[in-house]
Formats: sequence, C-alpha cells, structure tokens
Amino acid sequence: MTPGARLQAAIDILSAIDETRHPADRVFDAWARKSRFAGSKDRAAVSELVYSVLRHRAALVEAVGGESPRLLALAAISLVEGAGPAHAMALADGARHAPAVLGPEEAAALRAAALPASDAPAHLRLNYPEWLHAEFERAYGASLEREMAALMERAPTDLRVNLLKTGRDEAREALAAENVETEPTPHSPWGLRLLSRANIPGLRAFRDGLIEVQDEGSQLACLLTGARPGEQIVDLCAGGGGKSLALASLMANRGQIHACDTDRRRLGKLMPRAQRAGARNVQTRFISPLAIPAGPDAEFSDLAGRADCVLVDAPCSGSGAWRRSPDARWRLTPELLESYRATQREVLARGAALVRPGGRLVYVTCSLLPSENEDQVAGFLASHPDFTALPWADFWPENLPRPPAAEGAALRLSPASTGTDGFFIAVMERRR
Repeated sequence: MTPGARLQAAIDILSAIDETRHPADRVFDAWARKSRFAGSKDRAAVSELVYSVLRHRAALVEAVGGESPRLLALAAISLVEGAGPAHAMALADGARHAPAVLGPEEAAALRAAALPASDAPAHLRLNYPEWLHAEFERAYGASLEREMAALMERAPTDLRVNLLKTGRDEAREALAAENVETEPTPHSPWGLRLLSRANIPGLRAFRDGLIEVQDEGSQLACLLTGARPGEQIVDLCAGGGGKSLALASLMANRGQIHACDTDRRRLGKLMPRAQRAGARNVQTRFISPLAIPAGPDAEFSDLAGRADCVLVDAPCSGSGAWRRSPDARWRLTPELLESYRATQREVLARGAALVRPGGRLVYVTCSLLPSENEDQVAGFLASHPDFTALPWADFWPENLPRPPAAEGAALRLSPASTGTDGFFIAVMERRR
C-alpha cells in the first residue's frame, strides 16, 4: 500500500467507528479481514494512525475545529507525528486509493492547527470527556495530570504463567526459544511482560497452555482473592474466564470454581481455554440477568451461603483500560455509566447471598472512577451490615514487595502508579 492508501484506510476505519459506535479493534479487524492485500507493515501503519487519532481525539478536534475523520487523521500526521501540514496534505493527492485533494477550508484549518497549549483545560490536553473531570479530580487530586497522561500511553502486553504446567523461569525460557523476549512483571509473581511484539496465539508456549494473556493488574486482583486449594469459589461475572483460570492455577486444581456469566457466547470460550491450561476444577454456569434479589435466588439455590469466596469482576466503564481501548472513552455517556453503576449494585447484592459466614466477597472493577469503586463499596456495606471491609494488605504475600497504593482498605492500581491497567480491588468478609 502507498502512504496515501494507508491514510485513506485509516480514514475509512475512523468513519466506520463513528458511524457504528463499535469498538475500534472490532472495526479494524473487519477491515483487515477484507483487505488481504494489506501486508503486516501496512496493517501496523494503519493501526498506528487510527489509534493515534483515538488517543488524541479531544486535542485534535480542538486543533482543527471539527470532527471530520479525514481532517483528524491528517492533523494526527501533522501534529502528533510531527510531520507538519505540508507533508500531511501531500498524502491527500487524489491518486488511486489515496484521499482527494483538500479543499481550501480544509487546507486552511490544517495549516492553522495547533495542539492545545499548556494552559488549556486538562480534558483537552489529556484527552478525556469533560463531563468526567470532577470524578478524576476526586480520584487523583493533585496527581490528576500525571494519571491522565499515563492513560494516553500504549499499554504493554503482559502474560500470566500457568503454574499448573510450569514456573515463571521455565516459561520465560520457552518463550525465548521462540525468539520472544520477556521480563518479569514488577508486582505479580506469575507475570511476564513482552519486550517486543509477538503473535501470541501462534506460539507453542501458548498452544501448550504455559501462558495466557492477562494484564498484571488483573493478575493482582486474582492474588487478592486469597483463593486456596480446596475452596468453593464463585466467579460471578466470568466473561471469557481469564480470572477463573488464574484462580484454578492458584488452587492447584483442588476445590471448585463456578464460572458464571449472563453472556453465553463469552462463557462458551472458557472450557476450551481451561482444557488447554489443564484446569480441571472449573465448571461454567449460564445465568440470567437479575435485579437486586428480594428473596432466594433460584439460580444459585445450591450455593447460597456456601461459597468461601465470591469474585465480582463487575461490568464497568473500563476507564482503567483506556490505554488499550482509547475509543472507549468517547463511547462512554452519563447514561451508560449510570447503567453500569446499577448493574454493579445488583451483582454485589447477588454475590453477597452466596458467601458463607467467614467467607470473602471480592469486588473488582477495571475503572478509575470513585462512583464505580469507593462509592459502591460504601453503599454495599451500608446496606449489608453483616459484611466488613478487610485491608488488601492482609492478602498480600509476605515475600513480595507491595505495590504503591493510596491510603484505604481497597487497592487502587493505575498506569501511572503501578504500570498496570487501572483496577480497583476491595475485599469484604461476611461476619461469622
């Protein structure tokens, strides 16, 4: 593909994202499947431009005074890549597969474009929705700019070593034999971080079940469940089962993990993954969506008050993973956020009914927003006086250095503070 053709492909993908409101990775993958002529370097270049626009969208919209995907892509080349307006406009030359030549108004807008100055509002410089500013300010105070700047960076790829089959050193050696260099993650005892790109599904180490792709923050959430061999654990919002598999590894295949979800399609992916990992103590359970139960929960009559631990990995804004999905920040609306908060209250109440006296309820989000995190825990504890919050440090292994964390019983992780995706992890115990 020519540089102009790559630019036009990026514009087409950005337009499709705007029109469909579908996640960027899904739209990009659909383009790649249809565009067999695009080689690996072409796909990488197109992806880089698309995600550059998504990461810097607020600043670019302000710079050019509009939301045209065509103008935003050109502005990203000119301003973010630093190529300048002349170079960017030269790519839109009207040649075959390239964008049409810019009109006078577009050219003038691109020539005059400049990224927001240092005294511009933070939401423009750091690219997040203005209506969320108060939430982020509440979460981070004086550290807001550092935290939000880190959310604009590219996320690393982390792997979790499957302790059912190998150790971290052995997995690292197996990956090196396939020319994949890694380093140990700084906090998770089972984590490895890629030092360069790799086709993970194509690796023998992956096919043999030695590794799974899982952010270090997600691994730490599993660590803080305190899962032990022989326990009964409910993963209430299991999705594709990444945390269920990590728990199976922690439990050395002893005990039982009940992986539950309302999405049959996502849940269906778990058992093939469990077979590859050699996880034998996982069973899946499709459940229907349920509002806050007023009485017995028929779908969990066999587990009511019996679980040693219930993991509630709640549906949320996903703001902690904006490095990986920068488009998600622009799809989030106040109405969607409120629907997540309602669901969080429901799944917490549903999970609480399954915990035995002395058992644990672990609430996890991939969110940075206090309204999804601290507020939900406070509301739950106020309405469930038989539960009490436990310090996260009580569940941290003594031989591991602790990650830096703000004051409080719950653990909050973020790209700026811990180099992980943003996670919130709270452990609550049902009184005996």
